[in-house]
Amino acid sequence: MATLTKHLYFTTSTVIDWVDIFTRASYRHIVVDSLSYCQQVKGLKIYAWALMSNHLHMVVSTEGEQTIGEILRDFKKFTNKKILKTLEEDEHESRRTWMLDRFRFAGANDKKITNYRFWQEGNYVEDIYTPEFLRQKINYIHQNPVRAEIVARPEDYLYSSGLDYAGEKGLLNVEVIRF
Repeated sequence: MATLTKHLYFTTSTVIDWVDIFTRASYRHIVVDSLSYCQQVKGLKIYAWALMSNHLHMVVSTEGEQTIGEILRDFKKFTNKKILKTLEEDEHESRRTWMLDRFRFAGANDKKITNYRFWQEGNYVEDIYTPEFLRQKINYIHQNPVRAEIVARPEDYLYSSGLDYAGEKGLLNVEVIRF
């Protein structure tokens, strides 16, 4: 159980044009594996998270030398390459050509990008200063798949920390905050 002794952040990372790519398990697993790597190697601490069909919400902090912005930059750079490589090679993905065209178009006018842009530019990062705001953001994250009518209860959504907050073990190491 975690306490409010660290500086916490609410973050959102969104796929270009809100493309619903995370409806496929292969792409979701790339994100989960990458977040796990960031936890193990880069000092990312996750307190709540939910990966939706086209965006990722988290409450996080860092225990390393890298800032949240640097960790998110590296995470997005790696997942951008890995997801696009997987998409290019996936002959069974019926939306492959359409998605690659969207990502290519998004990257066409950016000098920093060679071929594709997968994530929207920048990071949405909001400081969390009060327990009330933290509670609201964690509830918002866990209710996201419920509001989207994917599940009836937050703990039934595998790609979030809803399981952890229900007392079970989810896909990532989560530092549960009890209020």
